[in-house]
Amino acid sequence: MTIIPLLNKWNSKMTDRERFNAQMHYKEVDRSFNMEFGYWDENYTLWKMFVDNGIKNERQANKFFSFDKIECIGGNYWMSPPFPNIIISENEKYQIHQNGDGLIAEVKKDGKSSIPHYLKSSVVTPSDWAKVKKERFNRNDNSRKINLEFFKALHSPRGERDYPLGIHCGSMIGKIRDMLTFEGICYAIYDYPHMVEDMVETACTLVLDALDILLPEFDFDFASGWEDICYNGGPIVSVDFFRDVITPRYQRINKKLKEFGIDIWYTDCDGDVRPLMPYFLSGGINCLFPFEVNSCAHPAELFETYGKELRIMGGVDKMKLGAGREEIDKYLDTLIPLVKRGGFIPFCDHRCPPNVPEADYLYYLDRKKELFG
Repeated sequence: MTIIPLLNKWNSKMTDRERFNAQMHYKEVDRSFNMEFGYWDENYTLWKMFVDNGIKNERQANKFFSFDKIECIGGNYWMSPPFPNIIISENEKYQIHQNGDGLIAEVKKDGKSSIPHYLKSSVVTPSDWAKVKKERFNRNDNSRKINLEFFKALHSPRGERDYPLGIHCGSMIGKIRDMLTFEGICYAIYDYPHMVEDMVETACTLVLDALDILLPEFDFDFASGWEDICYNGGPIVSVDFFRDVITPRYQRINKKLKEFGIDIWYTDCDGDVRPLMPYFLSGGINCLFPFEVNSCAHPAELFETYGKELRIMGGVDKMKLGAGREEIDKYLDTLIPLVKRGGFIPFCDHRCPPNVPEADYLYYLDRKKELFG
């Protein structure tokens, strides 16, 4: 569909690619990189500007607001084939279904976003894992073959691009948490440590296989990952486990990235990541995304601790976006010195929730432009 932008792209002297790389390396830029991290599903039906203009997903919204362009590609790093999505039972309010990770979950039928109530995992014991690994984690499965020509048709592989392109490096423990559930992984690390480590090694191997194919073919600007293994009380796995089992896998991936000149690697991990920061950094992950403020801290606190070894993408408190324009102004003012110092790209610290009035969201985007554009 043709999307008519609501806002103009911020004035630019640099390309989006030049700007991203300079900002992430603490070099001078014409202005801040301008991006956001999407919206709850409800926003697409509640915000009149989305409804009236047919905006139904994040990619369309990015064009609608004329954000700077950033893209990422990668391989198939998880179950293949996934478990079938099937409805097991339902009543007026709830539906019990099995999802692609093999979890039996209870979800509301009203369509509102919420965390599912997981009832049972398909993987509990080492024998469960052995069966699932054999059936769904075959590294030579046809679905894992990477179509290089497809990616090259989408993204110029070398220096002609005017936007940053990243390579996705999967998840070493977050997707395993998805498969085992929060409670399940907490038990499994102590009951079946060798099983969990084999899961981590399997995830790492699938990523390394894809890197061997993709890295020689593209000039990537950054690497990305996804974990989501922290909440407001800290990590759901022990720091010792993370240091001894997860970090060495990061280091193997990072070695390959560095061989091809990739020195910016972010991972998407919500919650209080501070206990894991030394091990993220020693593993090669040197950028946080989208950096939830209320569950962790103001981004200035981490910059004060880790200096220019760290970068942050995100860090705009979503609670302040829903608290009115005065609070939006006060919070954005605290980010001015961080944007000025570099290594920081400000945007909402998760997907923007529907309690934020669309008029206030547009005000926030205007204020971002005034301060950082």
